[in-house]
Amino acid sequence: MSNRQKTDVILIGAGIMSATLGSLLKELVPDWKITVFERRAGAGEESSNEWNNAGTGHSSLCELNYTVEQPDGSIDISKAIKVNEEYQFSKQFWSYLVKSKRIQHPQDFIVPVPHMSFVQGEADVTFLKKRFEALSQNPLFQGMEFSEDPEQLMEWIPLMMKDRRINQPIAATRIESGTDVNFGALTRILFDHLQSNNTDIRYQHNVDDIKRAGDGSWDLKVRNLENGTTTRHSAKFVFIGGGGGSLHLLQKSGIPEGKGIGGFPVSGLFMVCQKPDIVAQHHAKVYGKAALGAPPMSVPHLDTRVIDKKESLFFGPFAGFSPKFLKYGSVFDLITSVKPGNLTTMLAAGAKNLSLTKYLIGQVMLSKDQRIEALREFVPGAQSGDWDLVVAGQRVQIIKDTAAGKGTLQFGTEVISSADGSIAALLGASPGASTAVSVMLEVIGKCFPQQLKAWEPKIKEMIPAYGVTLMENPKLINEIQKLTDRSLNLTSRAGEVEKKAPISSSS
Repeated sequence: MSNRQKTDVILIGAGIMSATLGSLLKELVPDWKITVFERRAGAGEESSNEWNNAGTGHSSLCELNYTVEQPDGSIDISKAIKVNEEYQFSKQFWSYLVKSKRIQHPQDFIVPVPHMSFVQGEADVTFLKKRFEALSQNPLFQGMEFSEDPEQLMEWIPLMMKDRRINQPIAATRIESGTDVNFGALTRILFDHLQSNNTDIRYQHNVDDIKRAGDGSWDLKVRNLENGTTTRHSAKFVFIGGGGGSLHLLQKSGIPEGKGIGGFPVSGLFMVCQKPDIVAQHHAKVYGKAALGAPPMSVPHLDTRVIDKKESLFFGPFAGFSPKFLKYGSVFDLITSVKPGNLTTMLAAGAKNLSLTKYLIGQVMLSKDQRIEALREFVPGAQSGDWDLVVAGQRVQIIKDTAAGKGTLQFGTEVISSADGSIAALLGASPGASTAVSVMLEVIGKCFPQQLKAWEPKIKEMIPAYGVTLMENPKLINEIQKLTDRSLNLTSRAGEVEKKAPISSSS
């Protein structure tokens, strides 16, 4: 169409994923014209917002669901290694942005907070010790400590140990190299920089439709939510990074790769404490084990959060169900996502996940007193009046047919792209934002294969570990950690990985 406004790249959604991809492309090809459309009034108001996620820099230091016990009793740490290496990519890119003055004050979005795992009961203590032994021998996890000693745990987590009746074995692991990340602040910082570098960012603009144009580009129908006017925009490359809203736009694109994919929304809630005398008694992100039958994204954890330079404590998440795909979405999101191409997949998923449905119903029905009782598993002396309930963001889990069967519910992040690489969409949830740089490099690799070789030197300048298997290079791990710690002001690290041995203590 002759009245289309043309650009090189269109990013749909102003969250951390689009912010990351836009920032990478702006470094690689500064002359490309980039246009961003966001339905909300500002950047990072949905899943990336600091009040809509736990702010954990996911690097498998404490998340027990990333290490699975095998039938023979061994611990599979392959996913933990993958997630850790991906988070190292993110820290390297952020460090580059700090050194090149794209980010002025890294403490505005990232601070050091120890990461811990905490378990109770003989079986879980045995599991945690085996997990510790498997991870601590890997250079990516050097510096991890393990203890079953209540006195040691009192030093690490006084709020959790105070008033605790110890009538069963307990244990914890701790590593000082963990982080708390304000992904909302980071998203806003990145978009502010992009906007100052000739990126056209249009807030309160909704992409109503997306179609392939005759010349092979993509034609978008975009509605201004303030005045209702509609405009047409086109680009040779489109990235759909609209969180839960991505599935509908992927379906509208009509690409074969998007056929047969469905989505299942899960909402989240946190208990939040902002009382300084209580907050001062806990400084860590402490993850436990998910309840039997609970989905992986419902692993309970008690987190130190730093938002606007003020510390608070988050506990949760408590799962819930809403048919909305976005926190500010429509109650018709789920039903309108069901198409002839994914109907049988969705039906199969419903039949296979009755236990999940039952779990979610139970979570929705919980009263505040019942949530406080769950909190007391972590903080025995918790009082209802000290904690408030906060509704977090929506997460849409992918449903698709896999080798494991029809209608398999996926708990992860996945890039769906067209065969010619002209369009890509990001679906799924955790570990999400923490691995944004790695995921967006995957997008670049899939969608710009012809340019990739020419771009590699610049990518390696920004991310020194690009193309390298970190776990096989302890010296490089040490160099990178020193580099990123210095650039990002993460100065509480206990020591270099080559020098610090794992520590284990028992009562």
